[in-house]
Amino acid sequence: MLKLIRKIIPQPIVNNFWHLPKAILPNISYGFPSRGMTIIGVTGTDGKTTTTNMIYQILKNAGKSVSMVSTINAVVGDKSYDTGFHVTSPDPFVVQKLIRDAKRSGSEFLVLEVTSHALDQHRFWGVKFDVGVVTNITHEHLDYHKTFENYKKTKLRLLKNVKYAVVNDNITRSEKVVTSGKMVTFGLDKAPPQGLKLKIPGNHNIENALAALAVTDILGIDSGQARTTLENFENLTGRMEEVENSKGIKIFIDFAHTPNGLQNALYTLRDQGNGKIFSVIGCEGFRDVGKRELMGEISGKLADITVVTAVDPRGQLEKINEQIIEGIEKAGKRKGEDYYVINDRMKAIKFVINRAKKDDVIGIFGKGHEKSMNLDGKTEIAWSDKTAVEKALKNG
Repeated sequence: MLKLIRKIIPQPIVNNFWHLPKAILPNISYGFPSRGMTIIGVTGTDGKTTTTNMIYQILKNAGKSVSMVSTINAVVGDKSYDTGFHVTSPDPFVVQKLIRDAKRSGSEFLVLEVTSHALDQHRFWGVKFDVGVVTNITHEHLDYHKTFENYKKTKLRLLKNVKYAVVNDNITRSEKVVTSGKMVTFGLDKAPPQGLKLKIPGNHNIENALAALAVTDILGIDSGQARTTLENFENLTGRMEEVENSKGIKIFIDFAHTPNGLQNALYTLRDQGNGKIFSVIGCEGFRDVGKRELMGEISGKLADITVVTAVDPRGQLEKINEQIIEGIEKAGKRKGEDYYVINDRMKAIKFVINRAKKDDVIGIFGKGHEKSMNLDGKTEIAWSDKTAVEKALKNG
């Protein structure tokens, strides 16, 4: 019934007559708690969580009183939470409570990860962002936004009423960005970092670091101190997270669930070993259909062996896999040699671990930090990629 109602009623009406009142109420209940703090909002298709955590760590190490809320973790005052939000930003009541708690803890700064759904559905209504960050905008969530143009406009909405807009140079070269504040751009093409060496791999993480440096420079943080923090920044859970093992192979768990994210991750894996690249991928049911073939093609081109499996299929597994396979075969790959379809995610992980040889590299994509998986469209079952990998390594 709820799905039927959603199909009948246009999303803008739902946003304005359901989500907006729902967002106004907690602001009133908690007394508009964001007032008096410096609020930094971070959005983008990929890199939001890492950039949010980078900004937080720089401010914290600079001696600032700061709190943070991202989709995988939150630090409010001296309390840490494993939020584990399933992809999107939290409910407005949760948002405002966390902001209220941050203010009560004495936080002067608050860093918030902001998704496109949250922007469209007014979940951060009442929050006055001082700095807005857009890491990148690539193909994602077109099931909801319908067109890429709508998606871009929604992301860029964060920048309209900020004091400073920090935007990837790739966006400003092709898009007119409207903001009331001062525009600051960053990017590998604009200003490649000199001597910035991160512990976490990948050029996309260098770009995330450049965004964090731009933000903290605006906030008056010493650039040398900020760079030191970034060079000591550790991997986040489910973000290119390596699982140690005694087999001589490298195994990485990564949240990459977009074409851009998968491409960046696979390019990064190429630098991690001298053997074959194994890629375990899948796509979500009742979500952006257009990205499925794209992700298959990217994995087909950049990985030696691709294994297609479940990632929250919500009862659409066969259909999803067919669309991913179209992309893999478009890249010229053959079933049973270059790619395999193993519906059970546990069996897929066991397969690649048992198949890999010394110096090979495995990337397990799509779930990352998440602690549950939806197979049938009704029930969330407990799931952890890291636990699955550890079990496969132990039992063979």
